[in-house]
Amino acid sequence: MLDRAHTGLASRAEALLYAADRAQHAHAVLRPALAAGEVVITDRYIDSSLAYQGAGRTIPLDDVATISGWATEGLRPHLTVLLDVPPETGLARARGRAEADRLESESLEFHQRVRATFRTLAGTDPGRYLVLDATRPVDELAAAVRARVGPLLPVRS
Repeated sequence: MLDRAHTGLASRAEALLYAADRAQHAHAVLRPALAAGEVVITDRYIDSSLAYQGAGRTIPLDDVATISGWATEGLRPHLTVLLDVPPETGLARARGRAEADRLESESLEFHQRVRATFRTLAGTDPGRYLVLDATRPVDELAAAVRARVGPLLPVRS
């Protein structure tokens, strides 16, 4: 029987590739923008690796956190918006957009582990998370994000 290493990208290699990409992005994009006083909005940061590579791929979360933290030199967001949706709903939405990618093609159990981990992360750091029910209408979600993000933005004259 072939294991994942012979049939596709090895889980550990995937985690390292995401960490390497994040290291470059932090170095070339995030840190210079922050140094210039810019507001930075990004998606799929370290918490995504904890959820997808850690829980989804069943790599110890401490290992993923260590390599991700090292890669970004500890750069962490002030706010993480979690658009929480049942995996069945999210996968149905993804199927409606395009052909499923490598992660979207994973099992329902994989996506249930990912969601559970995101929710656990949010529960351990509620001051940094805004958790929204992503089955709500888009205009309601946008209003909730604006309400939470507004006070974090610098006042411009």
